[in-house]
Amino acid sequence: MDLSVRLGPLTLKNPLIAASGCFGYGLEYGEVVDLSSLGGVCVKGLFLSEREGHPPPRIVETPGGMLNAIGLQGIGVHRFIAERLPELRERGATVLVNICGVTLDEYVEVARVLSDAEGVAAIELNISCPNIKEGGIQFGCSLSGTYDVVSAVKKVTHLPVIPKLTPNVTSPSAFARAAEDAGADAISLVNTFLAMAIDVETRRPRLSNIMGGLSGPAIRPIAVRMVYECRCEVKIPIIGMGGIMDARDALEFIIAGADAVQVGTANFVDPFVWGKILDGISDYMTRHGIARIADLVGTTDTSPAHSHA
Repeated sequence: MDLSVRLGPLTLKNPLIAASGCFGYGLEYGEVVDLSSLGGVCVKGLFLSEREGHPPPRIVETPGGMLNAIGLQGIGVHRFIAERLPELRERGATVLVNICGVTLDEYVEVARVLSDAEGVAAIELNISCPNIKEGGIQFGCSLSGTYDVVSAVKKVTHLPVIPKLTPNVTSPSAFARAAEDAGADAISLVNTFLAMAIDVETRRPRLSNIMGGLSGPAIRPIAVRMVYECRCEVKIPIIGMGGIMDARDALEFIIAGADAVQVGTANFVDPFVWGKILDGISDYMTRHGIARIADLVGTTDTSPAHSHA
C-alpha cells in the first residue's frame, strides 16, 4: 500500500502533516509522537525576530471548535534554526516552516534565511492569519498581494513554496489561481475563520484581541467545499485542513481534492490521533481495493444519483 504523496518537488511518506500553530515546533510532542512517522511537521509561524503575541485570554472553546488569537507568538527564524532545527533533524522529521511577515521584504528575508538552513523541506507562506492586523492577511486578502508575495519568495528560495490561503474571502479558488500563476508549488487551505465570542454576564469579548480564528469540526464542511472548489480551479497540489478529527474526515478532504492534509485542533484533544488516522486510511484503502492514496485524490463523484424507485 502506497501512502506517499507528492507536493511539487517534495515527496512525503504519508499525507498527514501536523498543522502550524497546533504542534508547537514539533519537539513539544516528541515524547508522545514519533515525528519521523508523520508525513510532515509544519512548525509555528516565524517572523525575522521574536514576537510576544497577544495578551491572554487568547483561547476560547466553542461548540464544535475553538477560537484562538495567539497573535503569532514565536521565537523568530534565527533562534528556530539554532535551537530547534538540529533536534528536528535528529528525530527524522520532515519540516515545513510556516513563515510570516509584516512586509514583503520580511517574507523574502525569512525565506532566504531558511533556504540556507539544513533540514527544511518546504516553506508554508502564512498570508492568512485572521487575528493580527498587520502584514500577512493584507497580502492574503488581495489577489495582487497574494501573487506578489508568492513570486517574490519563489525568487529567493530553492525550497517548495506553499501559500496558506484564507477562507475569509468571497472566492478562495481565485486566490488559489493567483498563487498558482505566481509559481506556488502547492497551496494549503484553509486557515481559521474570523470569529468572535462574548461573555454575556460582563458583555466583554472573551478574547483580549476581541476577534480570533475559529478552528475545529465546526468549520470542516466549509473547508471541504473550499478544497473542492480550488481543486476544480488549479492543477498544483493542495494540502487540505479544517476540523479533521479522524480518518473519515481526512479521507473526505482527499476525495474532495487534497493531496495531503494537516491536522491541528484534534491534536489538542488526542495527541495519539496520528496513528489512528493512518490506520483508518489504510483500512479504507484495503476495503476499497485502492493501492495508492494518490489515486483517491479528487475522486468526488458528482454525477446524478440513480433512482432506486
